[in-house]
Amino acid sequence: MTATETAPRSHLRAVLALGLPLAGSHLAQFMLAVTDTIMLGWYGVADLAAGVLGAAIFFAVFTFGTGFANAVMPMVATAAASENDTEVRRATRMGIWLSIAFGICALPLFWFSGTLLGALGQPEDVVPLAEAYMRILGFSLVPALAVMVLKNYLAALRRTQVALWITIAAVGVNIIANWVFIFGNLGAPELGVRGAAIATILVNLASVAALAAYCALLPALRRYTLFQRFWRADWQAMGQVWRLGWPIGVALVAETALFSAAAIMMGWIGTQELASHGIALEITAMLFMVHLGFSNAATVLVGRARGMRDQALLRASARMSVIVSVVFACATMVVYIMMGPLLVGLFLSPDEPARAAIIAIGASFLIVAAVFQLADGAQVMAMGLLRGVQDTRGPMLIAAFSYWGVGMPASYLMGFPLGFGGEGIWGGLVLGLSTAAVLLMWRFWRGPGRADARPWAG
Repeated sequence: MTATETAPRSHLRAVLALGLPLAGSHLAQFMLAVTDTIMLGWYGVADLAAGVLGAAIFFAVFTFGTGFANAVMPMVATAAASENDTEVRRATRMGIWLSIAFGICALPLFWFSGTLLGALGQPEDVVPLAEAYMRILGFSLVPALAVMVLKNYLAALRRTQVALWITIAAVGVNIIANWVFIFGNLGAPELGVRGAAIATILVNLASVAALAAYCALLPALRRYTLFQRFWRADWQAMGQVWRLGWPIGVALVAETALFSAAAIMMGWIGTQELASHGIALEITAMLFMVHLGFSNAATVLVGRARGMRDQALLRASARMSVIVSVVFACATMVVYIMMGPLLVGLFLSPDEPARAAIIAIGASFLIVAAVFQLADGAQVMAMGLLRGVQDTRGPMLIAAFSYWGVGMPASYLMGFPLGFGGEGIWGGLVLGLSTAAVLLMWRFWRGPGRADARPWAG
């Protein structure tokens, strides 16, 4: 068998070896939110709606903060491929510093969230619960962002298994903590949605402690001395992480905020529609985590090829990453169309009076979601490829235009003036994601993905 015949298999193995554990880790991480939603749904619709609304805003803020963690991944991958241990350490440390600083600065937003939610016209019975939830949840932001930095550091070094197992364990801890604090078991007070926030804080603290211990104690990683003199600032490295990370954060929050805005618009329609939207969004986002895992794998593989200055390897890794993403997107479309009502029903108590209505609304949202699977997978894959070559400012502008210049106006127009309601809001999401997918893929393949390109130059 020739080298040409075996090369595609080799690239496929590389994508799967990195992408599957990363996808599993993202799925497990997302299951923390899913278990919150399921258990709050069993507790009560008002608490579920509050959790959905609060989590949507929290996730938008969290997503911007992960820009620094996402900057760490390509920087570490490129530095490790060129055997520059010092740069690996510098980038990771300053990624943690910036994440901590951002988490502290964001706390006032969560504390005064009730005023914001009231001004946005959310249901009066939901706002006090959502504010109480977010005031507690805000304190989980720093450890959650530190977890992301350490996961990306390990992923860039192709050590993905430990993050997967730690995150799976965190899901189990979260279920137990939710059972205790939401429902008031084992002598704890019954706290409802506030109990879910307390459980999230405990889980994130345990996760960051476990990851930090692994990074510090594993013999193979001691060469990077990650936490030695951690308190010493490295302003040059911090500037590099900042310049690469803030555009990533803006691009991510542009997309996430589009979905948060959709949740707010859904709240204008009614509590049942908001709850249905939250459930459908949990389902689509859960499967999106697989796309995100393969996108992260593409970032690492392209970043390493960049560090080795191997353009042929860069293009081959990018092509295979895109192929894997497309195959998964097609499979996901079938699941949404065939199993929508069943999936939505899993999030609701059999005794919930509004169960039938919420299932019907949520299943209709999933049918629309099936339409944008290819676009959603393509845009996140293109983002991952561009991050691998440390191109972040152009993608930021594309994301802002696609999601807020196209997606947001289309959601409002289709949802309200044209009278399509919730399905119209989701239709606008389709247009925004499709625009981003086309423009970002064009940018990569006509730029750093060209055969004659040299993305390491300069």
